[in-house]
Amino acid sequence: MCPDEWMQDLGFNLWDRGARSRVESLQWTMTQELLTLGATVVIEWGTWGRQERDDLRVRARQLGAAVELRYLDVGLDVLWARVRARELEDPPITRDDLAVWFAQFVAPDADELSLFDQGSGEFLGPADRSV
Repeated sequence: MCPDEWMQDLGFNLWDRGARSRVESLQWTMTQELLTLGATVVIEWGTWGRQERDDLRVRARQLGAAVELRYLDVGLDVLWARVRARELEDPPITRDDLAVWFAQFVAPDADELSLFDQGSGEFLGPADRSV
């Protein structure tokens, strides 16, 4: 469930917060239905802080789903290269924008990771941190 892809396909500007909220709400409704059927769902929302991740984990567990947390532990330079390569936003994201958001992200610590099911943690290892 990636709101950026859906918004792009529907012709919404990626900066439209109202549209993003509606898309994520629809995605969560679909996610709940899929989880109750035993499907695997990947939510690719900007869960930048622990509270957002806790809310999703608890809600998914209430549906009987196992919940893993995967995140990319990469530096600002790698993120900047990926943003530039993707070229989706209009207006484009600036490096300064990205630096502000990068500073706001709260990476999960060992305590938080212990709340998720096996397999949680960094998605990329140190050798895989290139663009």
